[in-house]
Amino acid sequence: MSTLLRSLFLYSCAVLVLAGCSAIPDKPPRSIRYDFGPGPTTAAPAAAQPLLEPLVLTEVETSSAWDGSPLLYRLGYADGNQLRPYAEARWSAPPPQLIRQRLRELLSRQRPVLDSGESSALARADGKMPRVLRLHLEEFSHWFETPGESWGLLRLRATLTENTPAGERLLAQRSVAVRQQAPTPDAPGGVRALAAATDVAAEEIAQWLQQQP
Repeated sequence: MSTLLRSLFLYSCAVLVLAGCSAIPDKPPRSIRYDFGPGPTTAAPAAAQPLLEPLVLTEVETSSAWDGSPLLYRLGYADGNQLRPYAEARWSAPPPQLIRQRLRELLSRQRPVLDSGESSALARADGKMPRVLRLHLEEFSHWFETPGESWGLLRLRATLTENTPAGERLLAQRSVAVRQQAPTPDAPGGVRALAAATDVAAEEIAQWLQQQP
């Protein structure tokens, strides 16, 4: 009888140990980092026309909602006014930085693109200040029309100015709004849609700049 009791006791201890091990929480999953991808993998063909005049591209301004790295979405069918972060998906850098980088890649095929600090050196060289492009990011989210249908939404305000002896002068301004369908209703699909929307917006801004006298 004592042997049976001893066996039951050991069995009970083993069950308690296993239950305790199963109660230990797993490590929280690491967030997946996303960017817009490498961009074009082949060099752009040589332009038949000379490069356009240099342009200063400032940092993209935005509200605090897009100043961090969370990948944000909206449930349009439930409450489109609420921004929600994906739990396990983040941008590799804040969206304003990623947007500026992609726009600079595109504009650099047409003209020299400078940072704000580089424009003063150029002005001292030829006495002429380059024009300044300012961007304000107003919307950058994965919008769900329904649980199975979603879009990447991007809205920017572009402002072109020039520096004169009397101060900065407004030359032109326009808003750019792009909606690109997401291939899948999840974080990777939202990333691809927002990256595609950024490319479309960059092309629109590049064409708009070429139309300015």
